[in-house]
Amino acid sequence: MNGTKNEALIIAENLVKLYRMGEHTIEALRGVSLTVAAGEFISIMGPSGSGKSTLMHILGCLDHPTSGRLMIDGEDISKASDNRLAEIRNRKIGFVFQQFNLLSRTTALGNVELPLLYSGTGPVDRRHRAKEALERVWLGHRLSHFPNQLSGGEQQRVAIARALVNNPSIIMADEPTGNLDTKAGAEILKILDNLNEHGITLIMVTHERDVAEHAHRIVHLRDGQIVDSETIRERKQADRETAGLGRHIDIP
Repeated sequence: MNGTKNEALIIAENLVKLYRMGEHTIEALRGVSLTVAAGEFISIMGPSGSGKSTLMHILGCLDHPTSGRLMIDGEDISKASDNRLAEIRNRKIGFVFQQFNLLSRTTALGNVELPLLYSGTGPVDRRHRAKEALERVWLGHRLSHFPNQLSGGEQQRVAIARALVNNPSIIMADEPTGNLDTKAGAEILKILDNLNEHGITLIMVTHERDVAEHAHRIVHLRDGQIVDSETIRERKQADRETAGLGRHIDIP
């Protein structure tokens, strides 16, 4: 991973994103500024249409801002070419989506190999790295299974392994538990927590408060603007201290 923990890995300054639909202009982002430290885990929350996915797509180099500045690992990519954005995505960023996006006629191993296939990695190395990535998400025993032979939680774990196979420094997760039951969702969050503990920077979009609280920080969006940012770890520590004080009060 590039950068040292707590150094700024992503710096967004005054991001604006406009979409033109006929005679109308939609302001998806209206001057968003955000800094994400290396090794940080942040959640982005907000109502439908608040700009969550638009912000993730720009931070993940899937789209250009209309205006504003975006730095990733010290490089200004605000006006980078599509080819350069693709290079950054392939080297530094892994994506996990709500819908899994697996190829139905390809095994778990084959799905995870795909990013390596596109980057020209040889077959022996490709298979080894894909197997290793699946083992990191506890699916080393399901390599030859097809998506329809896997549960929803297992399919999402395959998607996470695919995101990991290029050893990214950043993972973008868009509603990663949205299609899962409580138990499977908890397993996915445990994997994401573990990846973050091992140094991967995580940016997760979610509308579920209990899911968002796995992060270090929650950023709240509304109408294309950041309206609040709360540090979860500090709040939880304060809650624990308050609870501890309550238990030790002596009543005469």
